[in-house]
Amino acid sequence: MARENGVGPLDGLKVLDLSRFIAGPLCAQILGDFGAEVVKIERPGGEDSRHHGPYYRDESVYMMLYHRNKYDATLDTRHARALGILERLVEWADVVVENFRPGTMDKIGIGWERMRELNPSVILVSISGFGQTGPDSSRALFDAISQAQSGLMHVTGDPDGMPTLSGTYIADYTTGYLAAIGTLAAVVHRERTGEGQLVDIASLDSMFATLGIRLITQLMLGEEIPRSGSRDPLTAPVNVYEAADGSIYIQGGTRTLFRTLFGVIGRPDLAGDPRYQHAEVRMAHRDLLEGAVADWARTRTRDEIAEALRGAGVPYAPVASIAEVAASPQIAAREMVQEVEHPTLGTLRLPGSPIKLSETPPTIRKAPPLAGEDNDFVYGGILGMSPAEIARLYEDGAI
Repeated sequence: MARENGVGPLDGLKVLDLSRFIAGPLCAQILGDFGAEVVKIERPGGEDSRHHGPYYRDESVYMMLYHRNKYDATLDTRHARALGILERLVEWADVVVENFRPGTMDKIGIGWERMRELNPSVILVSISGFGQTGPDSSRALFDAISQAQSGLMHVTGDPDGMPTLSGTYIADYTTGYLAAIGTLAAVVHRERTGEGQLVDIASLDSMFATLGIRLITQLMLGEEIPRSGSRDPLTAPVNVYEAADGSIYIQGGTRTLFRTLFGVIGRPDLAGDPRYQHAEVRMAHRDLLEGAVADWARTRTRDEIAEALRGAGVPYAPVASIAEVAASPQIAAREMVQEVEHPTLGTLRLPGSPIKLSETPPTIRKAPPLAGEDNDFVYGGILGMSPAEIARLYEDGAI
């Protein structure tokens, strides 16, 4: 961890992670990647995520995604001794991350007002489905609910098909990264003023903010851009095409790219047609234009298409499988897959951080921990409990 190695721009920042599932743990992990000392608290036996497959040597790989660079301690928050322990951890922490439904922390006895009494400079990062305010604030939410209610699901999928979820937990990931940004802003403010604050991050807000051009078109013009599948909603030709050996995505949507692309595919008649220099006209005739690209692509392999387009500067991408992208030279060059040694599980292959800093890059210094792996360190090293006191906590079922 950061205190041991003295690395990272957040070295010395103390984070108490009370969260579970994805968004909260991801936020805390990002802070840990940049040197913060992160203590994760979960119930004895492990949070729900530890019991989600798939498994590697009987341990959930789901958990491995969001808990590196953390010390792990167990605590039954319903136990009579839990509140006192939580209060001492809040006094220790600079940042507390939680993602319970609003009101849950108050029921435990350590909501925002109590935290400020204990530690006036503490930063509480509260991540929830709908935020701390509003008529839906008390509702439960998972990623798919956020995608549906935010409008994201409505604009995803084929125009004539059903609305479709993203292929990944995009709401949780986006919310986790936004929570980390909010945390860092609050940390800077505290460094300047000594004042802590509440960082209120809602999954619905996060997804609403990603609607981009579709949202502003509705707000400003009162119009809705229809679902467009793999096409670009505003310009053409942009689509996925079938090559002789798989799918490839080609972007020819700007005026310059359109002319270049149609020169490459041997259609100067279309490339030079003055009508097609305007996006609106290309959109009106995109079936014709994309049909020409499709006819050209289907007789060539993806590598042949890539060679032709790369030299011309036309953006393209093979539609890669997860196995293909994980093994790609570009991902390797960006250190986006890293091997980490776990004390009992052996070598783990984990995603690297997408945030690159030239002078203080993120690091993986501690493998994702087992539940309660660091109880002795957290309760003894941080809170100063004696071995006998810790043993009693085990005997009482508190940890």
